[in-house]
Amino acid sequence: MKIGLLVCDEVSAEYQSNFGDYPEIFQALFPHYEFEFYAVYKNEFPISVLDCEIYMATGSSHSVYEDVDWIHQTKAFIREIYARNLFFIGFCFGHQLMAEALGGKVEKSSDGWCVGIHQFSIFNIKDWMRPAKTKVSFLMMCQDQVIVLPKNGVCLGGNKACPNAIIQVGKRMMSIQGHPEFSKAYVQTLMKDRVNRIGAEKVKKGIASLTLSIDLELFRDWVEEFLKD
Repeated sequence: MKIGLLVCDEVSAEYQSNFGDYPEIFQALFPHYEFEFYAVYKNEFPISVLDCEIYMATGSSHSVYEDVDWIHQTKAFIREIYARNLFFIGFCFGHQLMAEALGGKVEKSSDGWCVGIHQFSIFNIKDWMRPAKTKVSFLMMCQDQVIVLPKNGVCLGGNKACPNAIIQVGKRMMSIQGHPEFSKAYVQTLMKDRVNRIGAEKVKKGIASLTLSIDLELFRDWVEEFLKD
């Protein structure tokens, strides 16, 4: 199966030597999959939605509600993915893109930034969640949140800070507000460099949370099961 990665930004040049750019990061997360990379933030899209069997969308420093051409075009492309009943998995910004493209709504969280490792309750366990687990932990680095689910969307898991953390639409579209693709070291670097934006107290708690474990292998297993449909 070939995965089309809709790249929605680039990792800042100052970080790339240590952490790579989005194509390298996602290839490392899913080493057994073949990727095609589309820099949609540069208006580089697949010629046809049928060019790939599966699509994923990355994070971004942008907000999905910005009035920007490539964001509008990416939402339209996601609607086409849905219409064609293809697979889609969104990560952070990609999670929010899916929600807005399919009728949901995204806004800045009233609680501000959500950073570090957070635990989420899984209260709607699906068949592809093998092995099943009711509590999962993922890295977070976001300010925007999905506040209204997309049409036909089901929330699978969340917590107080991020109620709609994992969403599924139909059988073949799923998204997560977290960053399973990021490393703890990268998130720590981002937090330290964004103290003025995030707030010193949240950064302190976020860095302290990095001693906790994350469910990286579990999420990879879930994705592989999800894509077996």
